[in-house]
Amino acid sequence: MAPPILIALTFHEFAHAYTAYRCGDDTAQKLGRLSLNPMRHLDPLGTIMIFLVRFGWAKPVPVNPYRLKNPRKDLLWISAAGPLANMILALASGLLLRLLITIEGSPDHHTSTAMGVLILMTVMSLQINLALAIFNILPIAPLDGSKILSGLLPVRFGKFIGVLERFGPFILIGLIVIGRATDVSILGRLIWPFVDFFSKLFAGI
Repeated sequence: MAPPILIALTFHEFAHAYTAYRCGDDTAQKLGRLSLNPMRHLDPLGTIMIFLVRFGWAKPVPVNPYRLKNPRKDLLWISAAGPLANMILALASGLLLRLLITIEGSPDHHTSTAMGVLILMTVMSLQINLALAIFNILPIAPLDGSKILSGLLPVRFGKFIGVLERFGPFILIGLIVIGRATDVSILGRLIWPFVDFFSKLFAGI
């Protein structure tokens, strides 16, 4: 799981930083975040949590809205860039998986062979990138989806967005805790149907 997770998180944060830079904000670039080096983006605790409880995080990319050319529109695109990067990686993983299965002649992936390991890692890359993209577009702060929703809704919904941003982290933590305590993951039930759909679409599995 480690290589697909590192690649998925790195490209996600790089996409945020690159889009912000293209929109006029060089804050992330000055902090060295405009990089494909995973060490520039990984949060030590967040990375450990991924492997312990299947939920974690990378260091957020800082954005200064006062440096953006069109703050409302630009923040929407900066927020959407991360999930979009993961969808592109998922598509690439799906196409690679189709090729590998064609060469191997079977979708079965036995980790006793080099091809089996490669197929398994590609499957993990497909699913991890899809899960990360779909999770992040949920309209719950501090996820990217809350900022995308803020950019799409009319300005008069500002108070509603403010409430979401204030209580979003508590809602998110509550959903995760409930899922771990009851073994009934609400987030999983929201995310995995889409992961299954796009896995079939991209890779035929």
